[in-house]
Amino acid sequence: MEKLRRLTIKAGSSFAVIAAAISAGVLPASAFAEWNKAAFDAKNMNDVLKAMGGGAAEKSGDIAITAPDIAENGAVVPIAVASKLANTQSIAILVEKNPSSLAAQFDIPPGTEPNVGTRVKMGQSSNVHAVVKAGGKYYVATKEIKVTLGGCGG
Repeated sequence: MEKLRRLTIKAGSSFAVIAAAISAGVLPASAFAEWNKAAFDAKNMNDVLKAMGGGAAEKSGDIAITAPDIAENGAVVPIAVASKLANTQSIAILVEKNPSSLAAQFDIPPGTEPNVGTRVKMGQSSNVHAVVKAGGKYYVATKEIKVTLGGCGG
């Protein structure tokens, strides 16, 4: 019972601090990511691109995907994406055979190095696509990652 009480107090305190910071103007409300439900519900790359407001993506060698060729644990597959494209505006990571193709999307503010990293869950071996929006156009790079039987599938 004591643990539940402490968790409730911590959660309430955290919420109060954030609300106070937003109302005081210290923390802008725009600091919280906008949720693109249609893009995260899409089942394939073309549908994700449409939901993000784009059309077809052009292949590019200026996008580097750093990820293992073989993932022993599909629950935590580390993936990093770096873009050398000028005016990079966003980077999205898509896992082709996941139920929801879009795994992560990052907005890149001007003047920021376009380099992101995260861990994604993969249910089975699949192509992973890095979609970069730069200068209003979409570019893509692809890497195949195999998930071993010790992971989520094979």
